Amino acid sequence: MTVHELSRPDARRIAVRAQLLDRPQLLDRPRSAGLLDVVRQLTLLQIDPVAAIAPSADLVAWSRLGSSYSPAELGTALADRTLLELRAMIRPGEDLALYRADMARWDQAERGDPPGWRASRRDWVRANDTCRRDILDRLGSSGPLPTRDLPDSCQVPWRSTGWTNNRNVTQLLEFMVLRGEVAIAGRRGGDRLWDLATRVYPDDPVVPREEALRIRNERRLRALGIARARGPECPVEPADAGEAGEPAVVEGVKGTWRVDPSLLGQPFSGRAALLSPFDRLIYDRKRTVELFEFHYQLEMYKPAAKRRWGYFALPVLHDDRLVGKLDATADRKAGVLRVNAIHQDLAFDRTMTAAVQAEIKDLARWLELDLMLPLFRSGV
Repeated sequence: MTVHELSRPDARRIAVRAQLLDRPQLLDRPRSAGLLDVVRQLTLLQIDPVAAIAPSADLVAWSRLGSSYSPAELGTALADRTLLELRAMIRPGEDLALYRADMARWDQAERGDPPGWRASRRDWVRANDTCRRDILDRLGSSGPLPTRDLPDSCQVPWRSTGWTNNRNVTQLLEFMVLRGEVAIAGRRGGDRLWDLATRVYPDDPVVPREEALRIRNERRLRALGIARARGPECPVEPADAGEAGEPAVVEGVKGTWRVDPSLLGQPFSGRAALLSPFDRLIYDRKRTVELFEFHYQLEMYKPAAKRRWGYFALPVLHDDRLVGKLDATADRKAGVLRVNAIHQDLAFDRTMTAAVQAEIKDLARWLELDLMLPLFRSGV
């Protein structure tokens, strides 16, 4: 098979186009493009509780659909279950069929499992089978329910060095999701509402496991455009594409890639966009450095004095380059979108400045906030 030879700009444009961040695919984000169409192409919207500007899922949708997008659309899609929440990711409802075979096999050991890793989780669930059954009984009779209304009859506490330590029910629910027993039926405020998976998931035929893996890899590559065949294991959503697509090399970057051949040789017309820190274009930080030569770190967990770009800085895309970071906060009490700084990785010319300013104004308009915008300044 031919190995495609790509320049860095080629690779970047493939990635931008795949993520619906170029101009022509949505014709500058027309109102005819819908939220479900966007999520089907991207395969997911990541949920994150931080809303310094807006929730990440809404920011990703807005960056593709513009000010015509309303967060109420996401709420409606989740309520009618055209979109579903699975492990902090919002996915098209029909995609759940691609995960059901894995759920059915969660209890089974896999060849190549790291010693003691998955096995210890399976053993912990088995040790707390009474609690698992109590939760299923409570949901069966009274669901949907928030976590706090579910019984904790665990005999073996969950031990962790992180924030989940002793959160027995929370952790058991996560494993019961992986087993396909419970699902998130909705939210009440910020609380997840749990119910039996049979009441939430569509009754579609289960896709056989190997076929489902192939389809997931193909869809992921279609959404990313270009990705490594193998990468570090990610607990929820991989960043690699297996054998999907076709092999490629990128000039100046070591190693081989997989590329979606349908995106090769396509015309490209870029635009400006403000991205969530969890946007899939930049989520794989290693790929972002390799293809875009752009360094980014989410700094909300750092002390304020050690932040370079801001608490929840938005990467700034212009054409096929990531050119800076927007440090802004939605101050809803004051009714303003407060822009603290616009950090320029690449010096903005007049065209870039106008395009980025227009995007910031559109963000304020979408948030229904007044804009407090400082002068542009350079620096990374």
